[in-house]
Amino acid sequence: MTTATAASGSLARIVAALSACLIIGVSATAHAASSADPAPSVRVTYNDLNLATEQGSQALYGRIVAAARQVCPSSDIRNLAELAAQRACESKAVAQAVQQVNSPKLAATYMAHTRQG
Repeated sequence: MTTATAASGSLARIVAALSACLIIGVSATAHAASSADPAPSVRVTYNDLNLATEQGSQALYGRIVAAARQVCPSSDIRNLAELAAQRACESKAVAQAVQQVNSPKLAATYMAHTRQG
């Protein structure tokens, strides 16, 4: 089974955990850098997708975005600082997950979505 795992905590821990803990492999699991205070994580599987196709890349991108929304702390939309932190968390989580998967089609899908906003 091919998987990618996203993890989060505070914004700084999110970035560190994602870069250190996104694992792609047969039985991948992720743990935060500190085993005493593990960050929440979501496993994203994609062994059912063909990443050489546009359809497969789009499907995986959607799964990655959904996982980033799950692990990044939700915020009160009335608090602009919290909202900005949440969006930054999601953006970094998605960017790092796309980089870890290392698929040209997925990278192109990601770039197309980031240009659209």
